Amino acid sequence: MRRLLTVAATCAALCSGCGEEQLPPKASFSVRESIEQLAVTHAKVGATLQLLDSSGVLLQSGIADELGSFLFRKVKPGSGYIIRRADGETEDRTGALTVYSIESSRKDPSFYKNQQLQPGFGYITTRDGTTLSVYITLPGPIEKGPYPTVVNYSGYDPSKPGKPYDQFSGLCSGFPALCDPPNDPSAMLAAMNGYATVGVNVRGTGCSGGAYDYFDTLQKLDSYDVVETVAAQPWVLHHKVGLTGLSYPGISQLFVASQRPPSLAAITPLSVVGNMFMTLAPGGVLNTGFAVSWITRVLDKAGPYKQGWEQAMVDAGNVTCGENQLLHGQKANLVDIIKSHAYYPPEIADPINPETQIGNINVPVFLAGAWQDEQTGAYFVTLLNRFTGSPLVRYHMYNGVHPDGFSPQILVEWKTFLDLYVARKVPQVDQKLRAVAPLLFKDFFGAKLEIPPDRHADKPTWEAARAAYEAEPMGRVLFESGGLPTNLGAPESRYQATFAAWPPKSQPVRYYFRKDGSLSATAPTETGAASQFQFDAQAGQRGNLASGGDIWAVLPKWDWKPLQAGKAVAWQTEPLSEDTVLVGTASVDLYVQSTASDADLQVVLSEIRPDGQEMFVQTGILRASMRALAKTATPLWPEHTYLESDGAPLPADKWSEVRVGIPGFGHAFRKGSRLRLSVGTPGGNHAEWRFQLAAIPANSTHKIGHSVAQPSSILLPVVSGVTVPATPPACPSLRGQPCRAYQALVNSPVP
Repeated sequence: MRRLLTVAATCAALCSGCGEEQLPPKASFSVRESIEQLAVTHAKVGATLQLLDSSGVLLQSGIADELGSFLFRKVKPGSGYIIRRADGETEDRTGALTVYSIESSRKDPSFYKNQQLQPGFGYITTRDGTTLSVYITLPGPIEKGPYPTVVNYSGYDPSKPGKPYDQFSGLCSGFPALCDPPNDPSAMLAAMNGYATVGVNVRGTGCSGGAYDYFDTLQKLDSYDVVETVAAQPWVLHHKVGLTGLSYPGISQLFVASQRPPSLAAITPLSVVGNMFMTLAPGGVLNTGFAVSWITRVLDKAGPYKQGWEQAMVDAGNVTCGENQLLHGQKANLVDIIKSHAYYPPEIADPINPETQIGNINVPVFLAGAWQDEQTGAYFVTLLNRFTGSPLVRYHMYNGVHPDGFSPQILVEWKTFLDLYVARKVPQVDQKLRAVAPLLFKDFFGAKLEIPPDRHADKPTWEAARAAYEAEPMGRVLFESGGLPTNLGAPESRYQATFAAWPPKSQPVRYYFRKDGSLSATAPTETGAASQFQFDAQAGQRGNLASGGDIWAVLPKWDWKPLQAGKAVAWQTEPLSEDTVLVGTASVDLYVQSTASDADLQVVLSEIRPDGQEMFVQTGILRASMRALAKTATPLWPEHTYLESDGAPLPADKWSEVRVGIPGFGHAFRKGSRLRLSVGTPGGNHAEWRFQLAAIPANSTHKIGHSVAQPSSILLPVVSGVTVPATPPACPSLRGQPCRAYQALVNSPVP
């Protein structure tokens, strides 16, 4: 039910504690009272609207948009507010309005129980009266429930009514979801595994009401209302729900769970970000490629009728969808906010940074991600030791690309987790699904894949299966995905290892940069030794895919350019005497001096194989002026503050210590291979990342010291106990890890 305040509406219909005062009949527009907001609709287009406090003091003003709407944001909770139209010939104003706090907005459980949801398209009413569009798919008739249930919550289009998969129409009798599919891959997979799915569009998107703002207070509170409303339905098993989703709906789960809705059972975020700032601006260097373009696309799709399916709903008679478009033009412009803040702004970034939120999560967590994710990067590993309130955390990490969270090796573990903590049953994949899965995976990945065996299907009870699962180590690392000789490039790992914690227990090994271009366990003995490279102003716009290449192809066409003499410096070890497995993060400790006041630095760790191929492993980036370390920095992870107050230019006349972190990775360097570490300008090592480089002279030269006084080095996390296959993977074959013919590089010495 919509609770849009008109000139005659009362505030008692919205939030507890509202007064009974009616709005006077003089107001020509409508107002919705909300939490720290007042939303105006149905105003005259172009009208000037003013917000006044109870004393008549002008607080804010704005212009009604082309749909006659305006949203007053960041309004202090309280009563007696007035909104008036300032440009009319006659008085046009509301009566006293109330703005609610989070606490005063809380609803009694009956608010959620009184809402009835049915399969198909519908709406959930939130605490401020805003309606969110939903699409519900059940695995069978409603009367045969209750069913284990999961929610997919995002700004994409999860509530868009799905279209049958024509290519799989013959399978609908066994899997009804194929003919009534939820509009999200993870929800679809859950539906095929016997789960009821509820796709919900966040506020300001699709057919949902309100205005979009990236993970703002209202979006988080809405998610609490969504979970409690869905869980209250009679067709929901145990009256508890789980959350699913990869990427955006995966990130959303972290914020939903941070609100601690009582009816939330567990979350399964896949392919997510960690520190939001580090994804938008890795090391402080703005990612104008995927990061900014993604936010731009999301904001565009949050406009009125911009997801492309809303108009059809309205044309079909859905009046609520049309009414809900009125505030979509009032979306917050996160792109402009990002571009206007070169440093980390805590007051803006903390509320939308998962790192600052997840300590409040109090349900089991299953998290999976790829080290080389071309969209989110590997900074999700910063989350793993921050789930301090969760009773159970399980992580799965692998080399790969963004959609690999849908690979069979992850999905079987994902389903195991959902079965244990949402369905409360012995986890087991249905044999019918096993039979048809290769068809589905072939369609999605373009490769022949099967679901791995269930690990706990032999347990006699749910309790026994859960106990066995909880006795397992926290983390599982899947190595060399794509490297199976019989299925090159497909998302299947060759071997795996488990670890009790994050970061894994390791033996840190330090290699020093030497004058001869070697990485050595022995510190340099030379005085005044240094190498230099020139700032490459074009590097930020280079990627590593061939023209027309597809990062999600089984075997992408790479164009990973060799290092350019004079534009980079590099060091490498002697051939390794034994297999060496690295898992975790790393620190490259540089001594830097520059002709410029700043330097954007990129370090790249790679493997030089005996066959003459060089394979990419991982990269780290840092703007030197943001080199100040946070108190939480460790020897293997040089976390930085990124605060403007800590920013400092590079002094022209002395060396500066700059620690560049290499985010999470797992890789086995075979006996006979060499480790290579290169330093240059950011760019050229990601498929979809592009960088807005520092505004320094194009001829700027950066020096890297490797002397007694300036002993630049790299610290690496060596783990033991991992058995590595004798035969290395083909090159290229590993997902997300391009290869190139190795070319030696002679460093340019500082004169």
